[in-house]
Parts: sequence; structure tokens; C-alpha cells
Amino acid sequence: MWLAGVRALYLQALHPATVRGVTQNSDFRKDAWGRLLRTASFVGAITYGTTPEAERAGAKVRAIHRRLATTDPGTGERLPVDTPELLLWVHCAEIDSYLGTARRSGYPLTDAQADRYVDEQRTAARLVGLDPESVPADTAQLAAYFEKVRPELAATPEAYEVAGFLQAPPVPRLLLPARAVVWRRAAGLAYAALPAFAHELYGRPAPAAPSVTRRLRTTGRALRAIPPYIRWQLPPGHILKAVGRLGPGTQPSRYKLREQACHPA
Repeated sequence: MWLAGVRALYLQALHPATVRGVTQNSDFRKDAWGRLLRTASFVGAITYGTTPEAERAGAKVRAIHRRLATTDPGTGERLPVDTPELLLWVHCAEIDSYLGTARRSGYPLTDAQADRYVDEQRTAARLVGLDPESVPADTAQLAAYFEKVRPELAATPEAYEVAGFLQAPPVPRLLLPARAVVWRRAAGLAYAALPAFAHELYGRPAPAAPSVTRRLRTTGRALRAIPPYIRWQLPPGHILKAVGRLGPGTQPSRYKLREQACHPA
């Protein structure tokens, strides 16, 4: 999911108005890791938190967005960052990235489960201020949305700025070797996992899809071999809190997904 989150950032940067909203209002250059952890905390809260926690997280995001706007440098037009068009693009880029990366990495989701996931995420869309009825409810609608929005996408200078930043975010000097060895490879794989149209817009040939899928599967197997209890202690820790609140029988498991596919409710 961390790889999927980076893929989503690459993809989101291709919407000119959206990426302007980030570069004109965000401190991501100075506080990259803080911003990343805050985003992860929001996703964790609305996924694993209680209903009140999710509602509070959504209200906080909406309050921040209400105060911000983006300005078109060519026309001077100001656009609120909570404009539904922009929120919908961010939402769909995230959901496509999370779902697509999980499936390509070998996570066992049936088509029906994938559709259910897209539908369930309309609750997340409502929390950030969207009308759920305007949000794709299954994978077919999600694909249709991307076909519809593609003419509006472009690799602007701001998009290249974000892409370059993702390849080499600032780190303390002692962590430069780790950035070169670990982060650059992870960010490179996230970039490789983009859809073909995104590679075309960025002006680079798309890598062979089967090769990328093999790399994602290898990475997925390696990461899922880490004991769950260790993985769940990574920040922001929402999974451990949820399991502690609801009991060990509620812990996330891909085996449960297989069981649900065989015995749908």
C-alpha cells in the first residue's frame, strides 16, 4: 500500500489544477515525511478507526480544504481546492492505485470483491466532501471515469517537479545511502506501475506490463512474509488499535478474503 500511495501521487500530479493546488499550498518540499505520515494517518483512520474517528478525520480535511484555493498562472482564475472535480480526481487516482497495486502484487481479490471495494470507498469520498452518488461505484465505472478525464490531463512543470521530488525526497545525510538503495527502487517501481497513458504523458515509454507485475508480485511476497504483528506496528498504528478494540478474530487476512469469495454473504 505504500507503493500504491506513491503511485497515486505520480498519477494525481498529472491533473494540472490539482497539482497546482499542491505546489501552491503545500509545504511538501520542507515536510515531505510529515505530510506522508499525515496522509497515511488519515487513510488509516477512515479504514480502521471507529465511525466517530473517521468522521472527525474527514471534518478536519474538509476544514483545511475550505481555506485553500489554486490560481491558474495563465488566466488568474482562482479555484477552491475542494471543487468536486479536483476531489474526484484525487479520490479515483488513490482508489485505482490501491486496488490495482494490491491485485498486481498477488493479493487475492475476485472481481466481485474489487467492485465491492470501489463501492465501499464512496464513504471515504463522502468524508472529504464529495457526493457519493457522483463517485464511481465499481471497477467498470472507475475505468470509464479515467477514459472521460484523460483529455484534461497533462505533464505540466509542476507535475515534473512532484515526480522529481518523489524520486529523491530530502533526507538527513546519514540516510542518503538508504534513499539511493531502498527508496529510489520503491519509487521507481511505483512509477513503473502507472497506467500506460500516464507514462505517455510523462514522455517516457511504458515498461512491459508483465515485467512490472512480476516485480510487484516479488515485492508483495517479500513484504507479506514479514510477520503481520511487526508490519502493523509501522506508523500510524491503526490496525493494532482496531484489533485491540475488536479482538484478534478481526485481524486483516487474505485468507478471509478467499473464504468470503467461496462463501459470499
